[in-house]
Amino acid sequence: MTRIILVRHGQTEWNAGEERFRGSMDVPLDQTGLAQAEAAALRIAGEWKIAAVYSSPLQRAMKTAEIIARPHGLAPVPCPGLADMDYGEWQGLTVRQVRDGWPREVENWLKSPQNASIPGGGSLRELFDRGTAAVRELAGRHCGETIAAVGHTVINRLILLGVLGLGLEKFWSLRQDTCAINVIEAGRSMWTLASLNDTCHLSRKS
Repeated sequence: MTRIILVRHGQTEWNAGEERFRGSMDVPLDQTGLAQAEAAALRIAGEWKIAAVYSSPLQRAMKTAEIIARPHGLAPVPCPGLADMDYGEWQGLTVRQVRDGWPREVENWLKSPQNASIPGGGSLRELFDRGTAAVRELAGRHCGETIAAVGHTVINRLILLGVLGLGLEKFWSLRQDTCAINVIEAGRSMWTLASLNDTCHLSRKS
C-alpha cells in the first residue's frame, strides 16, 4: 500500500480576515501560517516515515512543504500538478469585489461549480484532471512508501473528490482548512480516504 499525506498550505494574509481569490498569485505564508506548518511537520514526523515531499510550486505551499520535509532530511520537489486554480480576472480581488463585478458568474460558481466559467481563468474539470493525474503518477513512483504532498484548497478538494468517486457538483461539500492533513491510501485496485481535513495538531499545546 502507498500512503499519501495530502496537506493544504498554511495561512496567508489573503485567507485570513477578508478573503481574496489567490489562485496562481504567489502569496507568502504569514506568521500564523509558519506556525501551522511547524505544527503539521511535528505531527507528520511523529506518525509517519516520509520518503519524499512534493509541493505546488507556489511559495505558500513550497514553504509549508520545506518545513514538513526538514525533519526527514528531505527537500521538497515542485510538482506543477498540485498548483492552485487560475482565477483569471478574479485573482487578487476580494469576494465582495468579485460579487460586484461578476454577480451572475459568482452565483454559478457557488451553486454549480462544475459548470462555472471564470473570466480568463480555468475550470474545475481541467484542474481535476491535472490533480488526479499528478497524485496517481506520484503514487506509482513511490509504490509501498509514504509521501507528503502539499497543495491548495481547490486542488486538494478535487483530489479528494476523485478518491471518493464523487462528482464535481460536490466541490463545496468538502472543507480544507489551512494546514489540514488528509491521509490517502492507494492500493492496487482501490484508493481509500483514511482521514479528512484533520487539524487536531493545530490546537495542541506544546
